[in-house]
Amino acid sequence: MQKLITLLVFTMLALSVAGCHIVYKPDVQQGNLLDKKTVDQLKPGMTKHQVLVLMGTPSVNSPFDQSRWDYVSTFSRRGAPMKVRTFTLTFNNDTLVRTEGDFFAQDAQQLVKDSKKYNAGYPANETQGDKNTSPDDKKDNGGFGQGSNDGH
Repeated sequence: MQKLITLLVFTMLALSVAGCHIVYKPDVQQGNLLDKKTVDQLKPGMTKHQVLVLMGTPSVNSPFDQSRWDYVSTFSRRGAPMKVRTFTLTFNNDTLVRTEGDFFAQDAQQLVKDSKKYNAGYPANETQGDKNTSPDDKKDNGGFGQGSNDGH
């Protein structure tokens, strides 16, 4: 009987923790990861083979429409709706004729938030960095058993 009560209490505790979103859920990126520099190299008139070598295989290649390749990416952040990005290439007789899509479009407010998240607080005009090698410094060089720099 006591084991049943313990199991019941443990189950209720686990459900309450899971219901409060305390359990860690990582950000999930799936699909094609395209680089803007690579996409900028696409030019009308390229063959399918040239595009395949440059971009890699598309995530969606319909057997019914050989003239369209779709590169799709989804990004799911904890507590936010899933973002779907698409980039479509259209071919005519194995030759690239058109590209379209919003693969690199990003929300400007989200970019500002992300940049503030990684801000280290360094001044913009910092020129020396964190390694100052002026002769006036009397700092220890960090070695073990080497003594101090003042000659002792």
